[in-house]
Amino acid sequence: MSRRLYQIAPARSESDIDAVRALFSAYAEWLGLDLMYQGFAAELAGLPGKYAPPRGELLLVRDGQGVPVGCVGLRPLDRQGCCEMKRLFVAPEARGHGLGRDLVSAVIFEATRIGYREIMLDSLPKLEQATAMYERMGFRPIPPYYDTPVVATLFFSKRLGSEEPSAG
Repeated sequence: MSRRLYQIAPARSESDIDAVRALFSAYAEWLGLDLMYQGFAAELAGLPGKYAPPRGELLLVRDGQGVPVGCVGLRPLDRQGCCEMKRLFVAPEARGHGLGRDLVSAVIFEATRIGYREIMLDSLPKLEQATAMYERMGFRPIPPYYDTPVVATLFFSKRLGSEEPSAG
């Protein structure tokens, strides 16, 4: 299989934000979970919202033809020095090229650049590959950092600037 060319860049233009909005929507549809409890509709309508620089970031992946195929968000949390990675998604047609790992590495880099000391995320047991990737990249299970009606939600954290492995 030939390696496709992909580019990860911050979403800055209105067309970038629209692409992220579409990918976030595709993520929610693919997940098959009503994200209303997370204020998802308002989040989509207000993008970039909490993901806006200087304390947040939206990263967008485009393929060699400029088609948006993946994204991830970074936003601050109320805890001092902590941020959250949200909405990691790679379109099914772009999977199998390491883009998920590349996006996680890119968002960790951005979190460190911004000055965060810890990055957190949530996941679901059915996302076995993603959960295994997070653990290989140095994320460790933690107690819930927010209330959720989805009982099986998994929570992870990674200290930034630590000596833990960043790829696996």
